Amino acid sequence: MQRSWPTLACPSGDGSSFWSHEWVKHGTCSESVLNQHGYFKSALDLKEKLGLLQILQGAGINPDGGFYSLSSIRGAIEDAIGYTPGIECNVDTSGNSQLYQIYICVDTSGTDFIECPVLPNGKCSSKVEFPYF
Repeated sequence: MQRSWPTLACPSGDGSSFWSHEWVKHGTCSESVLNQHGYFKSALDLKEKLGLLQILQGAGINPDGGFYSLSSIRGAIEDAIGYTPGIECNVDTSGNSQLYQIYICVDTSGTDFIECPVLPNGKCSSKVEFPYF
């Protein structure tokens, strides 16, 4: 988990409270099908299956500090998986709209992607910075 699903908070802890939050906020929706271990294993399996960074890089969208249209980011993901992603941005110290999170919804069995019933209000501008990481 430290390698595949780290907490990026500053200062960083051991991840326990972060993973606990993820289970309580998201994992309990699948509690009738998956226990905690099953939830995290399914999430990591789906992360590998999705290959989000590869999808974006295949569309010429790279974590290089460059700016990309929000529609091209959304379109690349939607074309690859067949579902609309939720995209959330934050604002960097220079006031630029910056890619922060991408939401892909999953069924309660933790095996298939689905259309999100609600997408977050992403607060993104039409051009989004994809920062280095």
